[in-house]
Amino acid sequence: MASTKSKRRSLNPISLAFLDVMFCGFGAVILIFLILDHTSSQTPSEQNPDLAAEVNLLREEVRDGELGLVALRNTFSDVSFEVVTAEGLARQIQEQLQTFLQELAALENSSVASEEDIAKLRADVQALEEELLRLQASAFEQDGNSARQFLGDGNRQYLSGLFLGGQRILILIDSSASMLDSTLVNIIRTRNMSAERKRQAPKWQRVVKTVDWISTQLPITSRYQIWEFNEELESVLSGDRDSWQEVADRDQLNTAIDNVKQIVPENGTNLEQVFKAVANMSPRPDNIFLITDGLPTLSDRGSRDALVTPSQRIELYEEAIEELPQGIPVNVVLLPLEGDPSAAAAYWQLAQYTSGSFISPSKDWP
Repeated sequence: MASTKSKRRSLNPISLAFLDVMFCGFGAVILIFLILDHTSSQTPSEQNPDLAAEVNLLREEVRDGELGLVALRNTFSDVSFEVVTAEGLARQIQEQLQTFLQELAALENSSVASEEDIAKLRADVQALEEELLRLQASAFEQDGNSARQFLGDGNRQYLSGLFLGGQRILILIDSSASMLDSTLVNIIRTRNMSAERKRQAPKWQRVVKTVDWISTQLPITSRYQIWEFNEELESVLSGDRDSWQEVADRDQLNTAIDNVKQIVPENGTNLEQVFKAVANMSPRPDNIFLITDGLPTLSDRGSRDALVTPSQRIELYEEAIEELPQGIPVNVVLLPLEGDPSAAAAYWQLAQYTSGSFISPSKDWP
């Protein structure tokens, strides 16, 4: 019996070591718990009253700006409606005016027409002309000096120095094969590609954007015509090549720009035929924009040499200039071209002689 109790009272070394480890670990956990900072890690942020006031002020400005934007959009819609209405009335009056002019010509040639009828018809024509001018001036005041808008890749406004005024403005577009690229190797390579690839050539796209930009700067009360030329000369608009179109007719102006985008540059350059056609216009233009990249390579004599030397190009240019009527400013937009160093000096002299302007724009213009 005693031996049994002694066995129970005897200590097991293995049990003692296990308990020691457990108690030491528990004590370490308690010690770490006591050492750690139990204060809240998320302290309330202290607000700066100045910053809060500035934020509130900016929010109010944004709110006011949004309200102002809505008001501007409503005003723009109203003005656009008034401009469209004025343009529609002007178009109707223009048609009536043409009808009255035809009737007046018929009466003047008729032997049975009385002077009273002719005088009355002349008075009606004069009244319609005055009303047409009033509507054009109204559209000018409501919509500014530009009939179209040009959206570029950036927010920069270039000071080009071009004279953008005039009542009859003629835009001449060189659509020869050299307008495909600035280097001769790439010109030869690109002219063998498809028509769509030619239209998308970077240099030709600059030409299209230049024409688009000029169209947005035309005075809304003026008239215009756009020609494209290489070996041949034709208007980008259907109908009579010598007829002048109204800038106020936005639909027709947009159609003209769309037609420019469909042109495929090809063949050589005949500038002589262009200036001869200008001389034959009635009435003649009072401002010309010439978009080209070099001196002509063809003339009306029909020479088709495989290689045109720089001296021959100068001769062709001088022959073309002799056909240009005097007193018309020529504004030249000269794009780069390899192998034609005389072009810049020649066209600069042309711009100076005619009291026009000359620019050789950067790659990102307009």
